[in-house]
Amino acid sequence: MLALAACFLFSCKKDNSVKNINDAKLDTLQGTITSSITLNAGQNYYLKGKVYVKNNAVLTIPAGVIVYAQVNAAQADKSALIITRGSKLNIAGTADKPVVFTSAATNKQQGDWGAIVLLGNAPTNVTTGHAEGLPVSDDTQYGGTVANDNSGSINYLRIEYSGGINPPAEDEWIVDKVSGLALLSVGSGTHIDNVMVTHSNDDSFQFVGGTVNATHLIAYNSGDDDFDFDLGYEGNLQFLIGYRTQASSQALRANGVESYNDEVPTTNTPLTRPVISNMTIIGPQGVETTKTNINQGVYMRKGTRLAIRNSIVAEYSQGAFMVCPKTRPVILADDWAEFRYNLVEADVAARTFSWDINTDVIPDPELATFETNSTNNNVQLNSTDDFKIKSLYGTPPDFSPASGSIALSGANFTGVDFSVPFFVKTDYRGAIGATNWATSSNWVVWK
Repeated sequence: MLALAACFLFSCKKDNSVKNINDAKLDTLQGTITSSITLNAGQNYYLKGKVYVKNNAVLTIPAGVIVYAQVNAAQADKSALIITRGSKLNIAGTADKPVVFTSAATNKQQGDWGAIVLLGNAPTNVTTGHAEGLPVSDDTQYGGTVANDNSGSINYLRIEYSGGINPPAEDEWIVDKVSGLALLSVGSGTHIDNVMVTHSNDDSFQFVGGTVNATHLIAYNSGDDDFDFDLGYEGNLQFLIGYRTQASSQALRANGVESYNDEVPTTNTPLTRPVISNMTIIGPQGVETTKTNINQGVYMRKGTRLAIRNSIVAEYSQGAFMVCPKTRPVILADDWAEFRYNLVEADVAARTFSWDINTDVIPDPELATFETNSTNNNVQLNSTDDFKIKSLYGTPPDFSPASGSIALSGANFTGVDFSVPFFVKTDYRGAIGATNWATSSNWVVWK
C-alpha cells in the first residue's frame, strides 16, 4: 500500500522518450516521493529531472541497480536526487553489486547531471541554509539541532559525471552549488561507507555543516575540490582517496581538501573542523611549470579548524598544505587545529608548506619549520619516488606501500580526537595498507 501511495505523486514506469540507453529493464523516477518505497532489484531506473524524497519517506535502492540521470543543458534543469529533512536514503550496494548513478548520455561528460543531496537536521553555523543551486523552498532547507540525526545508510555507491549545477570558474568565496555527494547538515546517525565519485564537474564530496562520519571515500578526477568542508561541519573521516590524472577547466583553484568556515569569515560556531586520518591525496603526475587550476593538496582557509593525521599528500603544483591570513595564526598557535604525522611532497619544494595573500601563493619557511618539528612530525619528501608507492600512476593505480616504504609505519592515534573508537588504529600512513581496498572492481572503476 505504501508503494502504491507513493506512485500517485511519483512516476515509476517505462519512459519511451529514453532512446540512448540500451536497457530493456528501465523504469522512470520523477516527481516527488512521499511514502517509503524500495526499488526493484531487477530493474534499472531513469532519473528524470529533480526527484524529491519528502514527508519522512525512505527510499531504498537494492544492490546492483543502475540509475541513469537525464541530461539537460541548462544548469537549473539538471537532474538530481534530493533527500529532504526527516527523510532517508538507504543504498544497499555491495562490492560485487554496487549501486551506480551515472549519466544517461551516450557520450558521458562531466556535469551531465547534478548531485545526490542529503539534507539533515544536524547543526550548522548559519541560521537557515538552503542547498546552493537548488530552488529555495522548504524542500531544500537544511540545519537544526539534532547532532545524531539519521538520513539513512549508504554502502557501495558510485556516482559518475555529476556537478552540472556549477558554472565554470564559480565564485570560490561562497559555498559551492551542490555536486557529487552533497551532505548538508547530515547527522552522525547516518552511515556512509564505500562511495566513489568519478568525473564530477565540480566537488566530489561536500560536507556542509553536520556531524556525519564516513569511511572509504574515493574522489577521482574532480573538476574542483575532492573533499570540501563548509559552514560548521564536525565529523570523523578515515580512508579517503583523492586522485587526479589531469587538470580541469572548471574551477578557479582545485584542491584535494578545502576546509572553510564561512564567507566573511566569522567565528560562528560550530567551527568547521573535519577530523581525518589515513587519507591519500595525489595530484597530476609531473612538475607543472605553467600555473594551472590545480592548487593545493590541503587548503585550510576562512577561519576553519581541522585535524589531519597519518596521511599522504603529493604532486600538487602550489603545495601540500596551505593556510591563509585567517588560519595561519590558528595553526601556528595549536588553536584546536593540527596537521601531524603526514608525508608530504609538492611540485615546488619551497611551496610544500605555504600561505596565500589574495591569489598569490607564498612559500612559508616558518610554517615548514613548525610542521616538521618534533611535535607535528610531518615528513617532507623530495619526490613521489621517495614514497615507494606500488603504482602511483599505473593503469589502474595501486596506492599500497611497497617494501621499504616510509608509509608502512609512523601512524599516531594518541589524543582525544584520534583515540575514539571510530578510528581503526593502523601502523601505516595513507589510505591503503597491505590490503588494497581501492583496487579495480565492480565498485571501483579507474577510467
